[in-house]
Amino acid sequence: MLTTKYSLILEKVIIALNANNNPSKGLEASFNILREGFDHYDWVGFYFADHKAKILHLKVFSGIPTEHTTIPFGKGICGQVAISNKNFMAPNVQEQDNYISCNINVKSELVVPLFLEEKNIGQIDIDSNTLSSFSEQDELLLEDCCELISKTYGSSLLSL
Repeated sequence: MLTTKYSLILEKVIIALNANNNPSKGLEASFNILREGFDHYDWVGFYFADHKAKILHLKVFSGIPTEHTTIPFGKGICGQVAISNKNFMAPNVQEQDNYISCNINVKSELVVPLFLEEKNIGQIDIDSNTLSSFSEQDELLLEDCCELISKTYGSSLLSL
């Protein structure tokens, strides 16, 4: 169950998703809400999976631009989630052997997969410039966001 602050942010995300028929604009608005709603969300991005090429492609983000716009499956935290289909919370990214640094200021990361018809089509990636900044509340919020994104846009997500 989400706390009040997290529930309020989720309500704003719902409004943003429902107000935008265009998935890119809806995701961008939602990610801005997430990043601006929490001091510890310094970067929010969405990587979509290309299962044939086994590569993730950054499609929408809020925060400082990154040079890591493609990530091979298995590389970094996002690439690991593409294979495992499970959330990954890294309290200290420097302790991760397979970490890809998108920004030298990032200290912790949370990645949650998005499923469409039970297939992992991508993931929300949150970076924080603070160590151990994510909690179970963050994880629950992102799971809810992924479910809402999938229900709101469905297969139109695949054309991004």
